[in-house]
Amino acid sequence: MKKEILFQMKSTYRDDFKIEGYRFGSGEETVCIVGPMRGDEVQQQYICSQIVHELQQAESEGLLQPDRSILVIPSCNPFSMNVSRRFWAMDGTDINRMFPGYDQGETTQRIAAAIFKRIENFKYGVQLASFYVPGEFVPHVRMLRTGYEDVESARLFGMPYVTVRKPLPFDTALLNYNWQIWNTSAFSLYAGRTDCIDQEDSRQAVDAMMRFLVNVGAIEHTHAKPGYLSDFVNEDDLTTLSAHHAGIYVRRHKAGDSIKAGEVLACIMHPYDGRVLEEVRSPYDGTIFFSHHRPLVLQNALLYRIIPT
Repeated sequence: MKKEILFQMKSTYRDDFKIEGYRFGSGEETVCIVGPMRGDEVQQQYICSQIVHELQQAESEGLLQPDRSILVIPSCNPFSMNVSRRFWAMDGTDINRMFPGYDQGETTQRIAAAIFKRIENFKYGVQLASFYVPGEFVPHVRMLRTGYEDVESARLFGMPYVTVRKPLPFDTALLNYNWQIWNTSAFSLYAGRTDCIDQEDSRQAVDAMMRFLVNVGAIEHTHAKPGYLSDFVNEDDLTTLSAHHAGIYVRRHKAGDSIKAGEVLACIMHPYDGRVLEEVRSPYDGTIFFSHHRPLVLQNALLYRIIPT
């Protein structure tokens, strides 16, 4: 393993801002794994640390394939994580909305440009990503529909689901989108939670990453558990349930649960007198793909996304 400094910037009040990478093997740039770009992506940070640990073990056992290299970037935004801010602590901008970056631009544009310059030539790219709405997912692999998406390779992770969605205009500044445009097979790995560590989902994500490395010829074998035969989901086919009232949110079902049509998934209660303002019911039989999980909810907030059966 070689530790590399991919980007460094002077800081007035703290230690220098550094983005560090851990390189395993040498030769063809095969797989790049990018960790959190946002300061609340604690689950993603933990998973990256466990991937580095697993690769160190594989290296010590001589399991790295010759003439292949793997780069792991455990964190792209340690400043924001240190101060518990989701976005760049100085101006609230999002590094993952700045790609491919601009090396003469604002700070987050320069960070994105430095990262992208070092990773744009990898054959496969995996980002440990998070959703813009608080909640939990069924662990899955996601891709943007750019015309370059690689669905068959996405199934090599052995995750329960592989999803594809049509990009919106502002998605063209995401790492996943730009990786694809620059001929990298790019995937976003969603590991259930974001701002807390879930051991079960974390282990599933680490095992998925190690299976993928075996399947693309980067390492010889792994001790990971067998994976799933991934179901393909077009995100346009998901059913979305939103809140009609604001209030205290009492959830009865979580991501991954199988549900029946008409079943009560959650209640929204008046915060002062306890009246039930709304019962959130499933319109179909299906599986919960995403679930809001915070105790308060605003009107029109996203509550559930359901895979109909």
